[in-house]
Amino acid sequence: MQPQMDTDGHRWTQMDTDGHRWTQMSAAQNGTFPRGNPFTRKCPKARRSKTGARPSESVFIRVHLWFFLLGLTNCFSLVNHTVKFKSMKLHIILLAATMLAVSAQAQDKPDAFMGDWQGSVSIGAQTQVVSVYMIPLDQGNYEARMVGSFSERGPYLFRLRGMIRNDQFRFLDDVPLNASQVAGITEKGVVFAASLWSGNLTGDSVQGSVTGRQTGSFELRKTKRVSPDLGQRPPAGALILLDGSNLAQWHKRDSANPIGWKLLTNGVMEVAGGGDIVSKEQFGDHQLHVEFRLPYMPGSFGQGRANSGVYVQSRYEIQVLDSYGLEGFDNECGGFYQIKGPVVNMCAPPLQWQSYDVVFHSAKRDANGKKSANARITVVHNGVVIHDDFELPHATPGSVNEKEGEPAGLLLQDHGNPVQYRNIWVKRL
Repeated sequence: MQPQMDTDGHRWTQMDTDGHRWTQMSAAQNGTFPRGNPFTRKCPKARRSKTGARPSESVFIRVHLWFFLLGLTNCFSLVNHTVKFKSMKLHIILLAATMLAVSAQAQDKPDAFMGDWQGSVSIGAQTQVVSVYMIPLDQGNYEARMVGSFSERGPYLFRLRGMIRNDQFRFLDDVPLNASQVAGITEKGVVFAASLWSGNLTGDSVQGSVTGRQTGSFELRKTKRVSPDLGQRPPAGALILLDGSNLAQWHKRDSANPIGWKLLTNGVMEVAGGGDIVSKEQFGDHQLHVEFRLPYMPGSFGQGRANSGVYVQSRYEIQVLDSYGLEGFDNECGGFYQIKGPVVNMCAPPLQWQSYDVVFHSAKRDANGKKSANARITVVHNGVVIHDDFELPHATPGSVNEKEGEPAGLLLQDHGNPVQYRNIWVKRL
């Protein structure tokens, strides 16, 4: 049973003017779910002018060690004033408890600025429509990656880094701080060839100017794409693996013991240690629906940022990872690790519910038990087809076994991050 698709391979019943296949709402129309960058590989450079920049046209950047030295001073002060071992131990315990409390609060605290933005950028005489991935970084900073449309893989038109604070939008071109980017030297420091993007935030919109290496203006507004498949109810004959009432359909990966994951309110199951979990029921050909939510981890990167995985038939992992705004490689959200990346990266920002809808046809074996045909899979991520009847050549790393063609359970990966799941069901085909 293949998912219904429109003419360009997207499962969707409505299309807006720039081709998005998610339900799109303005910030004022956002639904009930809260809003929310790992760098797993080097990213292609954004398109920038190849002409040289004079110091007078550039923004200048000075690098200081002040914060580092201040941190060392505070550390030495703490040691000097904590003479007794017991007192020092108490300081450490209190500090750790405070950090844990802050971390717990940050997990569910919505970030008003991360996520999707749209608008236009005018550089010189050229104006272009842009879609922006506002990726949260550590300590309140962001990376803004601008593309022509969210439905496209790239290329990046502009890549910026900066902050949004006190209604001020201040970003710089994301240029490497090395000698190749030095445009000049003044008595105040080194001048790098970059542009400053600055503006004033009003509600969910920002207007501003571009100065320095390039000159122009921009205007952006906050928006949000929501999966049209959230809350999809199981069809007749489907087996419900998670409806939030209990965890009875699951056991630990290597034993029949009950799992250690948390059952939260509103039908949610959260990764909470204890290792991978596997469904008690085993499946051959089947249709699968899974909803998941990534934790907010702006200080983590790469494979340490909201990592989990959905192993179809316990052998073929569809990556679950906070790779919002990234290129969409095989080790990022929606990819089959070391096999194939998604056609387009449809990963939503953290703290926003997402969906996978899968149609899977198991590998086949001949009378001698030898594999005669590879498994095939279609994956719909947040309403968009990211793998279309793709042939899986082999199991992915971390699989329970490589006995392809044999029925097996659905495996959810524990990678140490509090990823959440809900509304999981399977229908045999």
